[in-house]
Amino acid sequence: MARKKRGGSHGGHGWFVTFADLMALLMSFFVMIAAYSTQDQKKLQLVAGSMRDAFGVNRESRYAGIVEQDGVPVRAHLKNAQNVPPEKASDRPRPGQADPTEFEGSAGERAFSIASATLRQALQDLPEIAELSKNIIVESTKEGLNVSLVDQDGRSMFATGSTQPYERTRKILEGIAPTLRRLNQRVSVTGHAASVRPGQLPEGPAWDLSAGRAVVAREVLGAGGVPDDRFAAVTGKADTEPMFPDNPFIAANRRVTVTLMNEAPALPPGMRP
Repeated sequence: MARKKRGGSHGGHGWFVTFADLMALLMSFFVMIAAYSTQDQKKLQLVAGSMRDAFGVNRESRYAGIVEQDGVPVRAHLKNAQNVPPEKASDRPRPGQADPTEFEGSAGERAFSIASATLRQALQDLPEIAELSKNIIVESTKEGLNVSLVDQDGRSMFATGSTQPYERTRKILEGIAPTLRRLNQRVSVTGHAASVRPGQLPEGPAWDLSAGRAVVAREVLGAGGVPDDRFAAVTGKADTEPMFPDNPFIAANRRVTVTLMNEAPALPPGMRP
């Protein structure tokens, strides 16, 4: 009887299968590294920003300016977030917006709501809104309705190192002046500057520029018919109150804000509240 030949089931080459698997894994590893090395950084930032927004964390600075809500430009950016007890929580659509139930039945609040809607409509009717949509931000706060003219990368509202506005900035201020003149609420104008990046030279004294731009904006509104006694304050804040605290160096922190103040209209002389 012939003897059976001894031999492995793989013809004596079982190690080759393991070696091939190892090479395949190494190849996949290096392909993955090569793919990450050529990653489009802008797309990666967009994906990272979307993930942060989805999970309630917003550490990515927004360079795109504003979005529209109900046809009105507003800044969709989480700020002034506070931890409040459950009994004081509310379903406010945006942080910092006054809760309308707190002023329900108030004549002053109703008057401000009408004034706010009138100013928003005036902004929507301006033809410059479409061109400057990224430079105009409208938001409601507890102080009132803010209309901010902000800088964007490559498109500023004021000349570098100057308090004089560009023609497009002047047109926006002249466009809202007639509406502010017709309303009874007082107005405040505030100038802001961005922080200077380390190693860069400032465009000028931050306090002087922010205050000077606010003064010039008030002058344009005054020339448009807003009386002097309607201005509650004209101030410069330098870089002390950035719009984006997580990145105080970006251009959007440079802005001039015109605030229609949320307060009851002044009483006539001789009358008591």
